[in-house]
Amino acid sequence: MSQATESESVREDGLIESVSGPVVTATDLDARMNDVVYVGHEGLMGEVIEIEGNVTTIQVYEETSGVGPGEPVENTGEPLSVDLGPGMLDSIYDGVQRPLEVLEDKMGAFLDRGVDAPGIDLDATWEFNPTVEEGDEVGPTDIVGTVPETESIEHKVMVPPDYEGGEVVAVESGTYDVEETIVELDNGEEVQMHQEWPVRQQRPAEEKRTPRTPLVSGQRILDGLFPIAKGGTAAIPGPFGSGKTVTQHQLAKWADADIVVYVGCGERGNEMTEVIEDFPELEDPKTGKPLMSRTCLIANTSNMPVAARESCIYTGITIAEFYRDMGYDVALMADSTSRWAEAMREISSRLEEMPGEEGYPAYLAARLAEFYERAGKFETLNGREGSVSAIGAVSPPGGDFSEPVTQNTLRIVKTFWALDADLAERRHFPSINWNESYSLYRDQLDPWYRDNVAQDYPELRQWAIDVLDEEDELQEIVQLVGKDALPEDQQLTLEVARYLREAWLQQNAFHDVDTYCEPTKTYRMLQAIQTFNDEAFEALDAGVPVEEIQDIDAAPQLNRMGVAEDYEEFISDLEDDITNQLRELY
Repeated sequence: MSQATESESVREDGLIESVSGPVVTATDLDARMNDVVYVGHEGLMGEVIEIEGNVTTIQVYEETSGVGPGEPVENTGEPLSVDLGPGMLDSIYDGVQRPLEVLEDKMGAFLDRGVDAPGIDLDATWEFNPTVEEGDEVGPTDIVGTVPETESIEHKVMVPPDYEGGEVVAVESGTYDVEETIVELDNGEEVQMHQEWPVRQQRPAEEKRTPRTPLVSGQRILDGLFPIAKGGTAAIPGPFGSGKTVTQHQLAKWADADIVVYVGCGERGNEMTEVIEDFPELEDPKTGKPLMSRTCLIANTSNMPVAARESCIYTGITIAEFYRDMGYDVALMADSTSRWAEAMREISSRLEEMPGEEGYPAYLAARLAEFYERAGKFETLNGREGSVSAIGAVSPPGGDFSEPVTQNTLRIVKTFWALDADLAERRHFPSINWNESYSLYRDQLDPWYRDNVAQDYPELRQWAIDVLDEEDELQEIVQLVGKDALPEDQQLTLEVARYLREAWLQQNAFHDVDTYCEPTKTYRMLQAIQTFNDEAFEALDAGVPVEEIQDIDAAPQLNRMGVAEDYEEFISDLEDDITNQLRELY
């Protein structure tokens, strides 16, 4: 989006009446809802959020100190939009898609106000390879050619979704910048690589479908117990220090999505700095190339203006939808939606709107639903299939899951990964509480697991859930009377559950081998623990004391399965050792 002072279409037709933090009221402004305006002598970017008579209310995306009544307000006549085209991957943006690296080159590490830059480099040239010929008919979002955007991703140039489409009358391969016409249609429409799209408007699709393929994350507790589908929605709520950010980093690195859009929404500056520094150095485990070559980062820290924080979620989901229309599977990480909701609450209070629960606006649930509804598995207008999986971290104050953001999110998402501070304190990571978490995708994903992992995978998973549930009930008795007071079969159940927790559910994100666990390995590790369970109970039935069963040498080796280089050989040998050692006891 061009700056006000450089645009001939911009009119100086309003004056500031009052300033209250990021909320500015103006009079005599000829504007519509959601129009982008430039405020004051410095041209600060803002958006119209309320119109009442001759008074227009604007939320400004930048710090407003020093701005006063009587200064001009200029209207662009366009809603807040993002620049779409080649060059978005391997980029780091702020909440309104201003490239931070470009801004740093202009003014250094500390950004001035009123400075703008397009979301993609308008002067960069790209090698365009057409996939259509003269005489072909094309419609909205049809692909007309490709551009090698990064080492990992081929950018597919599409007809904009708001075009009518028609017959191609001119197309030629070659090197073009993003604003040059690359395809001409018989109705006069011209296709460029550069598109704009309003961030608050969902990009159209032909049909939303039921997702039936899991988004494999390589994290055992997620893939094994609480899977999310490609095109699914998930929430990761948890208190400070429980591992939300590390879990999202693992998902960003290992999930089998084609594109990753990571939105740092209102997080602390040091956390966001870590992301910005780490991601460019990470290697994509699939290709061996830099992970950033298929990643787009949106960094909006807690010290940035509150209004930009409110818009950064929409910026991220719009970029994700753009790649979805190309036929890619996109994983969107939002860290965290609580900060987004807090930004809405602050703006709502400045507008003097009627507050809802805990001061959040009454429309909190509607805004959350609008965001998560834009995720899904879609048949696009061009007949391809693409998906956006939305994974939102939630930061409830004090870890209280009964607060409004967590509760409203729970009503919308279908996968809930509840992080637990107690598990984190015990150094159990990922610290996802298996008793509180759930996934509503299990049934529709079971056929995939049966076909691609093992026929009995769902039954084995249910066995693990049942053992963990029984352990939860037995722990209440243990706290009252002690473990030794339990019958031997229940003591053995607790031992099996301990191996499920320590050997299977725990995973070391910083270990070269254990950081990623493919679904087949997840299944085989669980199978080994079930082998111990079955053989141990047979030994118990044969009269072997539970202490002797627990003392066999092979059992502790279950804890080494995750770090085994050749896991298939290690687990097969371990199952044989467990079976032989237990059968020798009777």
